[in-house]
Amino acid sequence: MINKIVRSIAEALEGVRDGSVVLIGGFGSVGQPDALIEGLIEQGAKDLVCVLNNAGVGRVGVAKLMELGRVRKIVCSFPRSSDPVVFETLYREGKIELELVPQGTLAERIRAAGAGIPAFFTATAVGTPLAQGKEAREFNGRQYVMETALRGDVALIEGWEADRWGNLTYRGSGANFNPVMATAADLVVAQVQHIRELGELHPHMIGTPGVYVDRVVQVDRGAPWV
Repeated sequence: MINKIVRSIAEALEGVRDGSVVLIGGFGSVGQPDALIEGLIEQGAKDLVCVLNNAGVGRVGVAKLMELGRVRKIVCSFPRSSDPVVFETLYREGKIELELVPQGTLAERIRAAGAGIPAFFTATAVGTPLAQGKEAREFNGRQYVMETALRGDVALIEGWEADRWGNLTYRGSGANFNPVMATAADLVVAQVQHIRELGELHPHMIGTPGVYVDRVVQVDRGAPWV
């Protein structure tokens, strides 16, 4: 019997190794798997490469993970947020690497990895420092630069509902990076607020088929993480 639901955050994150490339869903705090991020802090993996939309806010979540010295590199579109004190301090001190990627390019690099596409050409970043050192070609009179696929060892995502097969739904803009990241990692872990019986999720509402998901843990955002 297929059952991808696990009992705790600790069980959900079992086996995450030092040096892992970790895809983290969300757009700011929307759709961000906060409980899994806190669980990763407790789990202890270090020397991580974190791929996400922004580099954390304040001193919680991803920012806390960085402040503890557990992140070697950030790959993101918006390293400066409303309160980027941790990232800015670490970056100025040379304690963390940054790979800045335009948001659409970031999404497409992850999507390409999930689709088995090793690289693609885009006009984004042509003529800017972000294009330096990258292969460039002209198509139909326009310049493009080559970007490579971006795959993770682990993806931490947030859904709204799940069944025991790992099928996921999303709520509104909580989808953002989550569905695409779910296709592009070796280990995909989803936190959700609701567990449904098989057949309760309408097929048209499923945003990520269970074939992509390895583990599901139910999290009540109003309760302490376990």
